[in-house]
Amino acid sequence: MKRKIELLAPGGDIDSIKAAIAAGADAVYCGLNKFNARNRAANINFDDLDGIINLAHQNKCKVFLTLNIIIAGSEIPDLFRLLNKLVNTKIDGVIVQDFGLFYLLSTYFKGLEIHASTQLNTHNDGQIHFLSKLNASRVNLARELNLNEIKALTLTAQKRNVSTEVFVHGSYCISFSGICYMSSVHGGNSGNRGRCSQPCRDRYVTTPKGKNFPLNLKDNSAYSDLRKIADAGVASIKIEGRIKKFDYVYTVVNCWKKQINRFYHHNRVSSDNSELYRVFNRDFSNAYLTGDINKNMFIDNSRDHSVTYLSGKYLDGMNCHSANENRVKDEICLYEEKEDLSSDIKNKINQLSIAKIPLTISISGKTDTPLNVFVKTPDNSPVTSFTVLSKINLASKKKNSNAECLNFSILLERLKSINDTAYYIEHLELENLQNDLFISFNALTLIKKRILFILTGSNDRIEPVNVPFLKKQRPFKTKPVLCVFISSQKDLHLCKRTSADIFFQIPNGLQAEFLVLKDLFQKNKKIAPFFPSVLIGENYSAAVELLEQARPERIVTNNTGIAYEACKRKIPWIAGPCLNIINSFSLLCLKEKFNCSGAFISNEISRYQIKSIIRPADFKLYYSIYHPILLLTSRQCLFHQVTGCKKNTIDEKCIQTCNQSSTITNLKKVSLFIEKTKGNYHCMYNHKNLLNTDIVKDFPGFFSGFSIDLREIKTETNVATDKSGVITLFENFLNGNPDSEKELKRNIYPTMNNQYKKGI
Repeated sequence: MKRKIELLAPGGDIDSIKAAIAAGADAVYCGLNKFNARNRAANINFDDLDGIINLAHQNKCKVFLTLNIIIAGSEIPDLFRLLNKLVNTKIDGVIVQDFGLFYLLSTYFKGLEIHASTQLNTHNDGQIHFLSKLNASRVNLARELNLNEIKALTLTAQKRNVSTEVFVHGSYCISFSGICYMSSVHGGNSGNRGRCSQPCRDRYVTTPKGKNFPLNLKDNSAYSDLRKIADAGVASIKIEGRIKKFDYVYTVVNCWKKQINRFYHHNRVSSDNSELYRVFNRDFSNAYLTGDINKNMFIDNSRDHSVTYLSGKYLDGMNCHSANENRVKDEICLYEEKEDLSSDIKNKINQLSIAKIPLTISISGKTDTPLNVFVKTPDNSPVTSFTVLSKINLASKKKNSNAECLNFSILLERLKSINDTAYYIEHLELENLQNDLFISFNALTLIKKRILFILTGSNDRIEPVNVPFLKKQRPFKTKPVLCVFISSQKDLHLCKRTSADIFFQIPNGLQAEFLVLKDLFQKNKKIAPFFPSVLIGENYSAAVELLEQARPERIVTNNTGIAYEACKRKIPWIAGPCLNIINSFSLLCLKEKFNCSGAFISNEISRYQIKSIIRPADFKLYYSIYHPILLLTSRQCLFHQVTGCKKNTIDEKCIQTCNQSSTITNLKKVSLFIEKTKGNYHCMYNHKNLLNTDIVKDFPGFFSGFSIDLREIKTETNVATDKSGVITLFENFLNGNPDSEKELKRNIYPTMNNQYKKGI
């Protein structure tokens, strides 16, 4: 029999969760009001979670909870309170992005199954190994991957007893997930905190190519590719849409469920996706999946495409109006049909209930007999009625004893934690309990635990875990070093003119430059390779080979796959700024699990959020105080919609040879800089560079080093000196020379450091 693939559906609110269950989803992912990456969704309250799980399990559907954001240090106590409750539910798994949360789960909450979020941008073998070492049992692969890449990664994952999950329907992002800072920089709404305001969907000043929505991609739909996805060994296919309404969720899940059933029962896959066009869409593309990354993936319109598509394709056959009547009437007809569909779906989900299951608890007993607790459950309950007896006998209250007699309020107080499950105490009956009886608190606790054990499926209740104490380290006595980030060999002369640490950027398309880079690092052992966030396929393999052959003294990496390989080879490594480190437990995770020697703190967080970070012993902290602000990195060509391109499709040759730049301008008249350099993916940068001199004064003795980025990336920031002069300016500043800060700001302008003030 064929292995059945899981259909994983979104649940932004209770109605959407019910819709997914009613439509036949095998699993649903949903978030609470905190700690999840869809703050724009309605989300659910913890009090509803047990009822949702109970309803889902009755319908053979799993529930995964999204805890998929980076977590600030001040939030750790609240996180522990949530996890202490969560381990006593029947949740099927949690979806995680933050390394600190991975560490806490794998150390203190081992009963919770861990899934790696798409925000971790998993696209190479080393990342699979890295996440496996953090006890991830499932990995959501990057949306930009093609079928061959998915198949190869799935094979690697299976060898580590890790399953893979792939997005098959819903919104595409123009950027690789987890490394998009556009919303954070321009609106203070971090995508890594679930607050993305989707500026990539906005209207911009019309481009030279005549486009108004130059970053707006069509939606992903792999509907006709199910067979190929199944053949790749993928365990779960995921529908995006936690901010979509219940009718959308039901329609899409129902359509995909029918497709899955056709495939498994009749060995047939339909190409008729007309039902998917009846609900919100931006038109569809499967170009990432097929490896044909082309300009037709874009759509120059941010509105719902369903009306436009269906009125042109299907309304003629609806008998709503004659062909001669105007389009407005056709659209009204379609909206009426949508309303009818929504009403039908609403009726179906109204028949599903997440209400807690009522219990009647009857307590009886008399002197020198056990306390008898009879728990009556409804006929349709997963658990049949049962009786629990105390281990010791009841006793009469002694005349001078201070012990309280058993009464309604005492018993209700001792049993109230039952209400924290999928059940609640509707009636507590004491008619057959003799007056003036006493039994120890421990005996009542054992009765409660036994009741909970039976109600929760023979699972012992797990006691709360306290937040671990982290010892604050002494400040560094030495001055922080200056680290200089370069990407061109013509800048190697800077090594001779400064004592600063030099980091050299490795390109995304490393394979073509392998021999040159190997020679560079073998001859310049003090230069540290700086590995990028994205290294796919042969370029990742080349990066691993570079580690093996060049054997650098240390590296910096934004890619956890390279971190894993460096750890395996005992090469000291520093976690880069795009690994989004914002809390102490993330640092502890990287040090203890992967022998990390230091880490950059994320530039997204404020001075107040940095203050809560406690570094581990013998561990270095870094911060980038000057750089062009990366907004996004894309596997797609960003010039298609801006200046145009002679080629319809982007390929490996484009990555290796294309070297150009352009801008787009938003309606606030702010220009964003598109940069494509040889060997790298397309990137977009902010109009002003970051310059943060405040952090040096705010955190004396806290950081080991501060980095500056001297790559040649054009923005509106002017630099009135050469690169050697820039290094001298920063060296003077770090050495505390008088007026050095003013001199810096006179030579480098305009700049910004908004995120340091506002945070996430």
